[in-house]
Amino acid sequence: MPFNIQQRGAIASTNDDARRLAQCGAPGFTAVWASEQTAGRGRRGRSWDSPSGNLYVSLLLRPKRPLSQAAQLSLVAALALGDAMDEYVNPARVQNKWPNDVQIDGCKVAGLLLESSGDKNGNVEWVVIGCGVNIALHPNFTNYDTTSLNEAAGIEIDIKEFMYTFLDRFETRYNIWNKLGVESICNDWMKRAINIGQEIVVRLPQNDIKGIFEGLDPSGALILARKGGVRELITAGEIFAEQ
Repeated sequence: MPFNIQQRGAIASTNDDARRLAQCGAPGFTAVWASEQTAGRGRRGRSWDSPSGNLYVSLLLRPKRPLSQAAQLSLVAALALGDAMDEYVNPARVQNKWPNDVQIDGCKVAGLLLESSGDKNGNVEWVVIGCGVNIALHPNFTNYDTTSLNEAAGIEIDIKEFMYTFLDRFETRYNIWNKLGVESICNDWMKRAINIGQEIVVRLPQNDIKGIFEGLDPSGALILARKGGVRELITAGEIFAEQ
C-alpha cells in the first residue's frame, strides 16, 4: 500500500499534523512531509531544531494490533531508515542505537518519535511515527556526536528522493512485521545495534543503572543483565557505553 503524502511548508510539527489527521479519520499509510518544523519535538518533550534542508516526515498507521505492540513500529521504522541509508553509504557504517536513533559511524543522523492511541478494547486506533533525518544539516551537541547524510556520503542527496526510498523500505519492513511478527524485525535490528554484549549505563528519570546489553525482548524492550544474574527489561531511557 503506497503512502498518501501530504506535503507542507513550514509547520509546527509533522507529528502534531499527523495526529490531527488521525483524529479526523484519515486512513493509515498517510504521510505528512514538511520542509521545516518550527516546534519540532524529540523524546521526553525536548525541542528539536528542524531547519530547512533536512527530512521531516510523520507516518500515520492503523495496524490491527493490540496497543501494547505499537512500540514495535519504532524498530520497523529504524530498520527502514537504515535500509534507505544503505543506498548512499556502506551498510556497515549504519547503526541502531536503542531506543530510537540511527547513526552513521557512531554519529546520530536520524531520530524517531512514536505516538499512539488505543480504542476501548485496548487495540490500536492509530500510530504516528515522526522521523527526522539530517540530510544537509546537523546540530552540534556537547554530549553526543551528530552528522548529516550528505556529509557521510560525500554527495548532495535530494530530500524527496531519500524520502521515497525510505517509504518504500518502510512498506517492505512493515509487511514483514505485519505478516510474520516482530521476531525477524528484532533480529535484523540487533544486527545493526551498537553496544550489544557490552556494559552500558541506562539513564532513567530517577537514577542510572548499569549492566550488559543482552538484546531486545519481543516487545522491543532492552534486556539488561545486572550483577547477580538479574535480568531487567527497560522500556524507556537513554543508554551510554560504560567508560
